[in-house]
Amino acid sequence: MTDTPHCLAEMATQVLTTADGRTKTALSRQYAAQWFAARKGDAPEIPIGTAQPPLHPARPAEPALLDPREVPKRKPGSEAGRKALLHAVAHIELNAVDLHWDIIARFSHVPMPLGFYDDWVQSADEESKHFNMMCDCLEAIGSFYGDLPAHAGMWRAAEDTADDLMGRLAVVPMVLEARGLDVTPGMIEVFRKAKLTQAVEALNVIYAEEVSHVAFGAKWFNFLCGRDGLDPKETFHGLVRKYFHGALKPPFNEEKRAEAGIPPDFYWPLSDQIRPLPGWA
Repeated sequence: MTDTPHCLAEMATQVLTTADGRTKTALSRQYAAQWFAARKGDAPEIPIGTAQPPLHPARPAEPALLDPREVPKRKPGSEAGRKALLHAVAHIELNAVDLHWDIIARFSHVPMPLGFYDDWVQSADEESKHFNMMCDCLEAIGSFYGDLPAHAGMWRAAEDTADDLMGRLAVVPMVLEARGLDVTPGMIEVFRKAKLTQAVEALNVIYAEEVSHVAFGAKWFNFLCGRDGLDPKETFHGLVRKYFHGALKPPFNEEKRAEAGIPPDFYWPLSDQIRPLPGWA
């Protein structure tokens, strides 16, 4: 690939092959701005093109990536626990930057409307902002991204769905990112109790913007089901059972999931519990 990308897929691949987190996200935001300037007619048109993205994105030397079972558990209410929580969110956001650029580069051969690329470029841009906000929060408490070990399994969904666009949409935005909608309110409360305003404000931005990322997944999943004459709910259940390892875990943020276009009958049948009836405690 040339140093100067000539298409969106090459831009995506350059982001994926950049190791340092701050550099990666700066490049991500630069390319997002170029894409949207072109889409508005303020710059020359950028073709989608094709590229050969790496199976694994480039990563900095730190943090050390451990098996999920080996990542130390810390109490969220402690200072060490809050640092670990911010570090974990930063790691998730950096992975999300790569996941959103990867879906562009890896599936650029699949005919899709330009709106598909608009949505994932926007998501990558926002995830880049989220990563930098988390890094700023870490630095404000005397830490940094790479200060702690991190989860090594987060790219597994990308590997498993490298040849299946519908599988990627089902598992990444509609399962993994939807899980973020479930757990973020609790994280916000942890930092509110600790009076860490910067973290509360950053997590509120992430919480609001992640809804649209889940919604993009649901929108394009339903688009592909409609194009192929498939039942969305049955197809979703089949793909999640194929690619996601384990049951979905309640409690679910049903309000935000509905806002993102994912109804309860998509995820409750995949959970390890029975959905409570209305009015049950």
